[in-house]
Amino acid sequence: MPYARVNGNMLFYRESGEGPAAIFLHGFPLDHSLWLDQLKGLAHVRHCIAPDLRGFGRSDPTVDPVLTMEMLADDVVGLMAALGIDHGDVVGLSMGGYVALALWELRPEVVRSLALLDTRAGADGPEARSGRDAMIDRILDGGRRALADEMVGGLLGRSPSRRAQARLRSMVEGTRYETLVASLEGMRDRKDRSALLPTISVPTLVVGGEEDALIPPDRVRELAAAIPGARITIVPGAGHLTALEAPDAVNQALIELFEGRKVVWWR
Repeated sequence: MPYARVNGNMLFYRESGEGPAAIFLHGFPLDHSLWLDQLKGLAHVRHCIAPDLRGFGRSDPTVDPVLTMEMLADDVVGLMAALGIDHGDVVGLSMGGYVALALWELRPEVVRSLALLDTRAGADGPEARSGRDAMIDRILDGGRRALADEMVGGLLGRSPSRRAQARLRSMVEGTRYETLVASLEGMRDRKDRSALLPTISVPTLVVGGEEDALIPPDRVRELAAAIPGARITIVPGAGHLTALEAPDAVNQALIELFEGRKVVWWR
């Protein structure tokens, strides 16, 4: 299995296909296997690379008390350099979207296009920050199985497939406790990047789930409206994990972004 040494850590990644590079950044508390349908479905148009972010999945355990979005973005740059990639299409879901926006702020020259799935640019408010802290306490008290129960109920649409539930549980229950805590603290303390959105000058796609309780479609439309020329896709019947729940719709939207084809609207 492929690994790359990046900033003193061994990062695992899975890849498929040939051609221009596309980098897929998973959310919390997930890993590269979120993107298995994209690795398969987009291999004919892109060299798809889906890493396990620092501390997640098969990457090295983290000793960092906080995993900041800037730190994770710097790892993405390091991974691209290790693989000889000058720039690529960057696809980020939820926390991966936070990382993608940090990457655009820090190293925009490595971003050829941007896809922001089920994410937001704003920082956590007081209530959300308290919610992150409460989740840390629940994880340490109740364990990953209880977290998986919570994630299945909160991240997926109203009628999730068994397949989506099973893969989500595998990812959540396979994530290290120290990673869960460090990444929750990193998301809690992330900066507001709303002012960055008008500066995005590469082709951009914004995707949301019609049934996403965390980031409802109205918030997705607001995000897209703030980015010049952004495309938008609202996926019917999907919750917060559109790439897992509705891979065909997401793959089609990504192909059209990569190929510069028509704007896609799903109602």
